[in-house]
Amino acid sequence: MKTLRFRLAAAVGVVAALAIAVVAIAAANGDHGIREKLTGYQEVPALSTTGHGTFRASIDRKDREIHYVLTFGGLETNATQSHIHFENRTNTGPIVVFLCSNLGNGPPGTQACPAAGGTITGTIRPADVGAGAAAQGLAAGEFDELVRAIKAGATYVNVHSVGRPAGEIRAQLVHGNHDKDKHH
Repeated sequence: MKTLRFRLAAAVGVVAALAIAVVAIAAANGDHGIREKLTGYQEVPALSTTGHGTFRASIDRKDREIHYVLTFGGLETNATQSHIHFENRTNTGPIVVFLCSNLGNGPPGTQACPAAGGTITGTIRPADVGAGAAAQGLAAGEFDELVRAIKAGATYVNVHSVGRPAGEIRAQLVHGNHDKDKHH
């Protein structure tokens, strides 16, 4: 049993390392990407929580992909889901992209969230952009519009938990932000 756990942990570590390498390579190729720190203080309303996280991403406009790494931990209760939402920093907004879910409410292929915390990686493509913000002008499949919203600071990523179903930790996404303390 210990050997199986060790192998699983090693495999997760390798996947996370590869995803971080992809983001680093994209940054080296001139895409400064996104690096944000998730806290409860950015939730609306603000929360005091032991939860914390980081979101790193690189936008590849040529291939129309966003490669990301989300790491989180310290949540007060188990994680239930994580998304990218469309809205400014003072409000909550509709879901645009599912990153993970343990509720069975994501589109087909949505990965499970590590309930106790951990790292997930993935690639967002036009087909992953949902219709949740269509009434606000960001319709399903509109990858370029999602990128414009990210560059304008009009999106955020958050992690929801059992005890905080509306979200426990959050970070407004700012393209080109490498100053992890700039907005926190």
